Amino acid sequence: MIVLVFNCGSSSLKYQVLNMQSESEYSLLAKGLVERIGMEHGDITHKPTGKQKVEINKPVPDHTEGIKSVLELITDPQCGVLSSLNEIDAVGHRVAHGGELFPKSCIVDAKVIEGIEELCELAPLHNPANLLGIRAVETLLPTVPQVAVFDTSFHQTMPDYAYMYAIPYECYENYKVRRYGFHGTSHKFVAKKACDVLGLDINNSKIVTCHLGNGGSVTAVKDGKSMDTSMGFTPVEGVVMGTRCGNIDAGVITYLQNKENLNADGINALLNKKSGFLGISGLSSDCRDVQQAAEGGNYRSALALGMFCHSVRKYIGAYSAVMGGIDAIVFTGGIGENDAPLRKEICSTLEYLGVDFDDSRNDGVRGEDKILTKDGSKVKVVTLTTNEELVIAQDTMNLVNNK
Repeated sequence: MIVLVFNCGSSSLKYQVLNMQSESEYSLLAKGLVERIGMEHGDITHKPTGKQKVEINKPVPDHTEGIKSVLELITDPQCGVLSSLNEIDAVGHRVAHGGELFPKSCIVDAKVIEGIEELCELAPLHNPANLLGIRAVETLLPTVPQVAVFDTSFHQTMPDYAYMYAIPYECYENYKVRRYGFHGTSHKFVAKKACDVLGLDINNSKIVTCHLGNGGSVTAVKDGKSMDTSMGFTPVEGVVMGTRCGNIDAGVITYLQNKENLNADGINALLNKKSGFLGISGLSSDCRDVQQAAEGGNYRSALALGMFCHSVRKYIGAYSAVMGGIDAIVFTGGIGENDAPLRKEICSTLEYLGVDFDDSRNDGVRGEDKILTKDGSKVKVVTLTTNEELVIAQDTMNLVNNK
């Protein structure tokens, strides 16, 4: 089955073309990125497997034109990977927020589109962009089935005492204010992958997955199910991130609103776009820039890194308590996969859990799957590459085949 996967943002879209024989047997035919959609100058990068990368600079006025360009590239005689669009069996979409309406991935129909529209209020930056991708494919490939895969679905197994906030219950009844969690496809993927790598039974395991990048979240995965996760009603809660503050005393919000004369939009921008690494360092939201400055003696950059590691450590400890123990800790995402010094620092105080970290195994490891603890370590630590697009393709294949 040929599955085309789209991950649409407000001004960009990522894509992959996969030939799915089964969940475990597949081949990547092409992947790429369309950036600066709706701007004066658009950028398209197309990487067909076994062929030369193609880069195009041209205006991309909207998502329909962006997807049209992708379809032209993947069927192009020189750089394409398909002979015609008729070879595409299904299209899978990443959708940020499924709320309580979508506990699982589903085939897209009018009712599903209506539900995603309803949830735009909970994810105003992401769900509208995801809908644009779905509607563009409807226009360009009207007979091809589409599947929506939700970031929040994996976390729908959380018990109520983990997802509820201790505010008046009417806030949940009237507005569905609760913890939803995000990065679900990544947490699901690496938890299963960790069990495969370590020889664990996913149905009898206690794993803490740390998806750490410009956005970051930590999840307690017990017996293959999400029991708790650090992101909440929105992705601003949890660990320190690139521009998001993570956990904060709610009283700080009203205090700053009064002191700085901020309205709701102003405080939202402060917490989401001006905090985290950027807010503490005053230099950059990129962890690499902050590390470079810290190595040069910049106190605020070193402080930002210390706060980040401290916040991740706290969640690992908390989730070992939530699950009554821990078998493995997984690092993934841009920082988790590529930043050996921060992995070492986070694990530096985890001996009490049974972590026997091996510095030599960790040093220099970037973008590969590797066990980072000594052979006799009671709790294993691994760094694993994630593949959210593959999860989307797997769910798409299974749903369309079982339709």
